[in-house]
Amino acid sequence: MITDTEASVADDTGSATANRRRIQTTSLAQEAYRILQRMIVHGELAPGERIVEPALCEQLGISRTPLREALRMLASEGLIATRRNRNAVVTRIDPQELEHLFEVEAGIESLAVGLAAERMTNTELKQLEALQERLEKLLAKGDRDAYFELNQRIHALLVAGAKNPVLEETHRRLLGRLERARYLALDRIGRWQESTDEHRAILEALKARDGERARRLLADHVQHTGESITEINRG
Repeated sequence: MITDTEASVADDTGSATANRRRIQTTSLAQEAYRILQRMIVHGELAPGERIVEPALCEQLGISRTPLREALRMLASEGLIATRRNRNAVVTRIDPQELEHLFEVEAGIESLAVGLAAERMTNTELKQLEALQERLEKLLAKGDRDAYFELNQRIHALLVAGAKNPVLEETHRRLLGRLERARYLALDRIGRWQESTDEHRAILEALKARDGERARRLLADHVQHTGESITEINRG
């Protein structure tokens, strides 16, 4: 006969096991999401390519449950399109949508950097300067993937410097839809050096606590990236 205490312990144990299982599944889904997002951004999963779930499950070493959760997250960012009773596909880059996205990004990031000029601490500015120096070294080495990842981190840090959680969350949600375009922009001859120089100028404006100049430089920087994508698409 099972006592109430034993039943309670069993329930607690079962609940703990279920919680661990949910946490593990969520962790797998998040990891699968990060891997697939990177594959899409870097073109390993090309625009228009079908998402073959059995093949991806085998490649990632996971079951379909976390994979489908990862696909839902990617769909919410506009990186894949789900289709009823058919394989999901990697979305194609829409030039008109990109134009709108870059307009929004320019507005969000320029607003953020203007606030950051007033609110970033000296320690945070030193951290940003250290990242800028690393960015310049990666440019010299020609390490495209590492350069891209660090560039994304710098943009996130600039927005975080505004000390506005709502602004930061809005930017984070937008960024997933722009990463492919930013990565593609590095294909344009001269854009690496141009972008690095623009980052240096923004840093100097922040160090001078010149919010207006920082806003203008950041808006121009985002616009130049958008123009690079337009040129690539026309080519």
